[in-house]
Amino acid sequence: MKKIDMKRQSGRRTPGSQKGVMLIEALVAILIFTLGIVAVMGLQANSIIQVGQAKYRTDASYLANQILGKMWVDQTNLASYQTPGYSGRADWDTLVAATLPQGAANIVVAGSLVTVTLQWRQPEDVVTHQFLAVGNINP
Repeated sequence: MKKIDMKRQSGRRTPGSQKGVMLIEALVAILIFTLGIVAVMGLQANSIIQVGQAKYRTDASYLANQILGKMWVDQTNLASYQTPGYSGRADWDTLVAATLPQGAANIVVAGSLVTVTLQWRQPEDVVTHQFLAVGNINP
């Protein structure tokens, strides 16, 4: 008759066959944790870029509203605001250039309809961003 090994039938393994399994489990856990940290760092970097772009969009909106308000008060010279050298617009053009990176502005007046276009480009960005504001200035 054949002798049956009771250790093999019970499903238990000997301590020697488990050597190194805990080390592999620890390395896999460290790998998963590291991937999570790298993903969070990528999200943080993207978040910083998005916040910077949002700031420039907000600044452009403020600048457009500022010149529209100034034009509302100075309705008699409304068509003059199309000219970049106009005295009522010169300080605003300087402010646009100082506030927005590579900032430029264009104003088009068609009757009482005024279109203010602001453009800027961040140094690390290849895309030129644009903000467009349209106002109807009625006397």
